[in-house]
Amino acid sequence: MLAEVLGCFAGRFGRVEPRRAAGQFVTGLLSELEVKTCWQLAEQAGHARPDAMQRLLYRA
Repeated sequence: MLAEVLGCFAGRFGRVEPRRAAGQFVTGLLSELEVKTCWQLAEQAGHARPDAMQRLLYRA
């Protein structure tokens, strides 16, 4: 079901990097994390820094 939701907006991104970051962002928002900041969402997605998540929110 999550794949269907992500598929609904995947075509809005011209590049795979922001598309992937958006999927990870939504997955993080739906997770059991108590505090959901870009740092925590990035760490859960396996990123060392929150740059991809912040860039997604700022530019996309």
